[in-house]
Amino acid sequence: MITLFWLSLAIVFYTFLGYGLLLYILIRLKRIFSKPVQHVLNTLPIVTLLVAAWNEEDMIKQKINNTLALDYPADRFQIIFISDGSTDRTLEYIQPYKQIVSMHIDERNGKMAAIKRAIPAVTGEIIVFSDANTLLNEQAIKELVKHYQNKKVGAVAGEKRILVNAHADASSAGEGFYWKYESKLKTWDYELYSNVGAAGELFSIRTALYQPVETDTIIDDHMIAMRIAEQGFIIAYEPNAYASETASANTKEELKRKIRIAAGGIQSIFRLKKSANPFNHPILTFQYLSHRVLRWTVTPFLIILAFILNIALVATTNNNLYIVILIAQIFFYGAAFIGLIFERRNIKIKSFFVPYYFCVMNYAVIAGIGRYIKKNQSAAWERSLRK
Repeated sequence: MITLFWLSLAIVFYTFLGYGLLLYILIRLKRIFSKPVQHVLNTLPIVTLLVAAWNEEDMIKQKINNTLALDYPADRFQIIFISDGSTDRTLEYIQPYKQIVSMHIDERNGKMAAIKRAIPAVTGEIIVFSDANTLLNEQAIKELVKHYQNKKVGAVAGEKRILVNAHADASSAGEGFYWKYESKLKTWDYELYSNVGAAGELFSIRTALYQPVETDTIIDDHMIAMRIAEQGFIIAYEPNAYASETASANTKEELKRKIRIAAGGIQSIFRLKKSANPFNHPILTFQYLSHRVLRWTVTPFLIILAFILNIALVATTNNNLYIVILIAQIFFYGAAFIGLIFERRNIKIKSFFVPYYFCVMNYAVIAGIGRYIKKNQSAAWERSLRK
């Protein structure tokens, strides 16, 4: 029981803090032996920006204006908006703009199907993907494409920034803090070797390396980028190319999004077998397991196990260390509970929001795993009935 407790605690610590500390040490050592790469733009490649928009009439005008204001030569910049299945005025708002290639069918088959349909129309050597509800900084495209001077780079991920306003609840404040930490980890990941995924708000790939992923893919952005990494290419990270997005309206909405991402994370683990095989690309595998797989699999369960085992060890041993650790855990989860109460009462004390968001995030992983298993069992049952 003692061994299992310390092992659980160690994995939890490594997943959320230890990996970041280790990364920092590794890149400090790397800097001693190699100089940072300087990226200087020589020629601008032809770029295609792909935006999949479904029922985005509240945001689409702002997205169009933002896109047309991007600092990139018009003769080297193709813009494609896809609005498959939109039932509001999204298509109506897009069509008047001659600078935009508008693609639409009445049937809604999902984002991945829409992207697959648009790929044959792409003329750029670089594809930039961006969500319809995010706004890019003016220099975003130039900041992304500068990395492609390195022939080893197959994809470049931009930064996701969460706009937290004065009325931020636990979801907004916690989500903003989480993405700031994620951005730092991604910066260090790339400096060590490669990023391990991309956020759909803003990322780019070499068009020639695009591999269509399964239509039922839940987190297509992550899968598209990682399939390129599995080919031996690097996923760069550029924090100066960023997509700004308003935080989820409340924790309920953020929880739904996190559950979906967690289900997609489990799905991607089963499909990205090369990424988990150290005999293919050992450093990538180390980063992938440390940064993604642990978070999406065992760690949330080990958090619960460590707490239960801690209580058992306090009850069965006379070691004061276990009492101190248990008090620390109770204090942390107590702060998370207070964060929950404060959110429901609209009280803005952000120091309680981070532990609350941490608990929400890990609950979402457990719920996401359950949803994925349930969906797979249902699909297997339906297949068996067809036989």
